[in-house]
Formats: sequence, C-alpha cells, structure tokens
Amino acid sequence: METSDTVELAREPVPYPAYLTIESPYKQEVKRIKVDRWISEDYARREVEKIWKKIWQVACREEDIPNVGDYIVYEIAHLSFIVMHSAPGEYKALWNSCPHRARKVADFDGHGVAELKCMYHGWTWQIDGTPKSIPCAWDFPGAGKEFRLVEAKCDIWGGFVLINPDPAAESLASFLGTMPDHYEGAGHDFAKRWKQVHVGAVLPCNWKIAQEAFLEPWHVPTTHPQFVFERDNDNPSDGRWDDFGNFMRGAPHLPTDRQEAKPGWAVTSEDPQVVIDSHYERHLGMPPQITTHPGTRPTVQIIEATREFYRGIIGDKIDEYHDVDLFGGHMCSLFPNLHPWGAFSHICYRYRPYGTDPDKCIMEVMLLSPWPEDQPRPPAAPIHWLKPGETVADAPELGQLARIFLQDLANVAPTQEGLKTNGLGYVLLAQHNETPVRHFHDLYEKWMGLADGE
Repeated sequence: METSDTVELAREPVPYPAYLTIESPYKQEVKRIKVDRWISEDYARREVEKIWKKIWQVACREEDIPNVGDYIVYEIAHLSFIVMHSAPGEYKALWNSCPHRARKVADFDGHGVAELKCMYHGWTWQIDGTPKSIPCAWDFPGAGKEFRLVEAKCDIWGGFVLINPDPAAESLASFLGTMPDHYEGAGHDFAKRWKQVHVGAVLPCNWKIAQEAFLEPWHVPTTHPQFVFERDNDNPSDGRWDDFGNFMRGAPHLPTDRQEAKPGWAVTSEDPQVVIDSHYERHLGMPPQITTHPGTRPTVQIIEATREFYRGIIGDKIDEYHDVDLFGGHMCSLFPNLHPWGAFSHICYRYRPYGTDPDKCIMEVMLLSPWPEDQPRPPAAPIHWLKPGETVADAPELGQLARIFLQDLANVAPTQEGLKTNGLGYVLLAQHNETPVRHFHDLYEKWMGLADGE
C-alpha cells in the first residue's frame, strides 16, 4: 500500500453508519462444553445428518463459475454436489451421484460444458439436471421420473452461491435475516467485490477448532504480540458483540460509549510511531511507511492513509464512508462456517470438515476487494491449495496476513491434541471475550439437538 505523510481532514462529516448503531447484546455467562464434540467420530458423523444435510452453506462465488456451463464440485464431509451455472443468472445444485448405480457424475470442476455424463454407463443430462440421453431407458419401466439428477436448493447472496440439501429448508432470505443490511444495505455489496486471493489448506484439527481460532480477538495480545494499540483510543479494541439469530456481528464500541478497555486485553503504547508501525508490520531496518505528525492521533493517520489508498480504486466515492468503515474491524460470523468481515475489510473465511475425520479440516481464506466501477470485474483468483508440508508463508499473495495466520494456526494442532488429554473433560468459554464462540456453540447445540455443553 502506497501512503502519504500528508493528513487531510477538510471533508464534510459523514454520519455514523446506522447499521452499526443497532445493538442486540448476547447473554453473558460462562459456558462449559465437553470435549467430545471436537474429537469424537460419532459427533463428526452426526454433523453430516444434523447440519450439513440441513443448512444453507456457501459452495462458491459467482465469479468462480462466470459462464453458462461452468460448474464446481462442492464437497462437504462425504457429500458431493455439482454447482452449475445452468442459465444466464441461474444456478443449480445437483447431488453428484448418478441415479442409476450412484457413480459420481463429476470428478472435477468444469467450464463451458453442454451436458453432464456418467462415465460408467453413459447416462447423460442437460446442465440443469434434466435427462438428455438414457441408454436402454426401456429397461427401466416406470422409472422415468427417477432419471433426473436430484436437485438441492440453491440461491445467491452477495456474490456467494449457497446450497441447502434439505428440500424442506427455509428460504435463504429467511435464514440470513438482516445480514444483507450489514453489507449491500450499508454500501458494501459483496456482489460487487472480486475474489483477489483464495488460499486453502488441510489443517490438523477439527473444523470447529480452526473456526474458533479466528472468531474472537482475545487471543491477539498473546498470539500476535506485534500488535500495539493506541492507549487513549475512544473505541477500545475488545468491542461489542451483537446477536442477530443465525449470525453474530462484532463491532467497535459506539462513539458515545467512551468506556475503558477491559484490563489485560491488549498491548498499548503512548508512542504514536510504535502504533503506526505495528499496523503496517514494520520490521527492524525498514523505514516507516507513515511517519507521525505531532498532535495527530496515529489512528487518524492510519485511517487517512487507508482512505487515500481506496481513493485510487473507487475515487472520491470513498468520502461517502465514515472512518469506522475504514478502521472498524467489524465482522460477521454466519452459522455454521462463513466469516465475511465488514465494510472495507477484505477477509472472508470458510471452514469445512475433512470427510468425517474429526482431527482434520479444510480452511479457506478469500480476500474480496472492490474495483473501479467503470472497469470490468477482474477474473477471480483460482484457489491456491497448500501442499502437505507447506504453510501460509508459501502463499505470498496473502501479504502481511501470512505472518498473522502463521501465528493463529500455530494454536490449532496443540489445541486438538490438548482436548484429548484434558483433565477436566470440558473447556471453559468466557462470558465477554469469547461471546462469538459461545454463540456458535449455542447454535451448534440447537442444530445437533444437544443439551447445553453436551
């Protein structure tokens, strides 16, 4: 990011975003959870039946399958689906199983196909799943309706293509609730972002452990000791958590709150250059990206540098956004496994089980970026799968995030191992700092039909 030392603040004030003023505090309590749900093969199998076969889940981005006839093979646990761009503006999700002898129809992703064909006995379908050619159809009297590929529900939101295998599931709009208000309704339409980066890896932990490592910010002082915050910041970084049903939003405290950060939450400094250098990950021997100005808070300088960066992309439209959109750090977590950050934060996480092995999972990081409205959308970055033995440091497209993710992922395998040697038999979740983790597990228990902490 190229930045300037000049700080320009002569703009008309922008009202604080209305969607960030909505508060819906979650219950505060210490939650105790038995370790089985992270390490038990039985739980992993039950998740398939109770969650993955029943819930709306992101399969891909629209730009992953931009043209009619493009499709991806989406796999979750041991389930497999063909997610097809079946007509202009239309997407289908088809169970990836031939209705004849159940061979998988698609073994890999495809582009521009005119049909789908089972390579066992040659059954063929149109790209919307309707039968095209059934060899010896006369040999199946009365079975014509069963020739079609079984369809799952499919819908789009924010440029994401979501599927739900349950034919009786509620609509996607009902499931999302007010979540669109926090994105397109707030001037941050993810359908108008492009997938600049996509990195995936198989991790040695349960999918819930990987997710929890990124759900709460309490780990920052220990896991990311390079981060230093402004001591007199009006919006302490521990923030607030609001419950909106199937998703939870983390956001800064409101400007009117003026509350002190809770003790022990973060490393702070009175040296503004230290705060700025921490934000830009300055290392020894490197010149500072921004030098401090006497009398100007470091957070203000970071915000203005960020504003000027986006001015080079979307022009003066950036002045329509409040500072909190540029330096708020708010995020949403949509149950069960999607974490799109808010406003101008690019990060979006997705977590999936690795088959039904409770000790492995798949984690993906996408960076979803704006681009100039007068230019065509850049092509989506293909997913970069890290090979065994590689780390996120082998994904240079992540930039300075790679170091941060290395620190985060250093916790996941030891946590998975620690669960198996846990003397209590359960873990503790704090009432404030781990609110989003508690919210996730409360929803998990609801979908799995579990008692509190079971």
